[in-house]
Amino acid sequence: MDGPLQHRERVAAATFLPDFCGIRMVFSMVVVAELLALVLTLGAYTTRGVRWEDLGITSLFIQWVALTSAGLLCVLRRALARINDVAAGIVSYVVVLLVTALLSELAYRLAQMQDVALPSNWHTDFLVDNLGIGAIVAAVALRFFYLQHQQIVHMDARVEALQARIRPHFLFNSMNTIAALIRSQPRHAEEAVEDLCDLFRFSLADAGRVVTLDEELQICRRYLRMEQQRLGARLAVVWDIDALPRQAVLPPLSLQPLLENAIYHGIELLPHGGTVAVHGRLEGDMMVIVISNPVLAGENDAHSGGRRIALANIRERLRLTFGRRAQVTLDRRSDKCEVQVRFPVRKEAS
Repeated sequence: MDGPLQHRERVAAATFLPDFCGIRMVFSMVVVAELLALVLTLGAYTTRGVRWEDLGITSLFIQWVALTSAGLLCVLRRALARINDVAAGIVSYVVVLLVTALLSELAYRLAQMQDVALPSNWHTDFLVDNLGIGAIVAAVALRFFYLQHQQIVHMDARVEALQARIRPHFLFNSMNTIAALIRSQPRHAEEAVEDLCDLFRFSLADAGRVVTLDEELQICRRYLRMEQQRLGARLAVVWDIDALPRQAVLPPLSLQPLLENAIYHGIELLPHGGTVAVHGRLEGDMMVIVISNPVLAGENDAHSGGRRIALANIRERLRLTFGRRAQVTLDRRSDKCEVQVRFPVRKEAS
């Protein structure tokens, strides 16, 4: 069964509306409401200047409307997730207008109770003005939420397409490994099949999600175990990653294809094999992982073309997740190849 976090993520994916229950969203609404109050106060400039005493009253009323609307949309979130985007948008729009109308009426009644002298048509003007402003602000906000959601959907689809390009190559090489073991080492071939099942299950996970570094390293070790069964003493692996935080997140299959390249384009071509070295360090809030391997002198471009495709794929997925701070660079020398991966350290949401 799903836990609270998984259920919340599933609900969030089902609607374009943001999580109005979240503290960040509530804080954002408070800030935007305060800015709106300031704009309206400045807009009431007269020959006597800006009446700053009105800012407090305007701010209080707008905060009432914003937070009450957010509270109702938070309560209605699960129901809104079950209907289509158009219906959810209409319901949300009506909720904001109803809240605006009810709180405007309440504010008017409170003013009457305080024996405040009001013009005869103030009630109607106050209600109409508030509904007009509420209608415009709500429409702009809902449109913004929808466009932001569509951008996320398109990004997830792009990540899915990029990850899908890795799977066939990964599966093909893994099956070749198993085929090479079946006749000579059937017991190891059986173990490799079990590892492949876990690896492929991992690769078929949602592309839009992130995994912890610890999960990615487990998959890398399973893959390397398969290859070591095939290559034997020709493959050695050195790990130097104690400085890395295991709960930092990254897109799945960000490191495994780099190890696959190191073996396929390096170790496998060398008569006596070689060592794949994995080094990790922290530079401020950046994680740096370097994977190096020896290569055959004069490796031609045709054979290394697949390496560049994989690097471009991983680079694109990292940038979609972390932005332009994420980098993947290749340093190809005469007898050594080194790939450096850099991305910001982000911990798994609790």
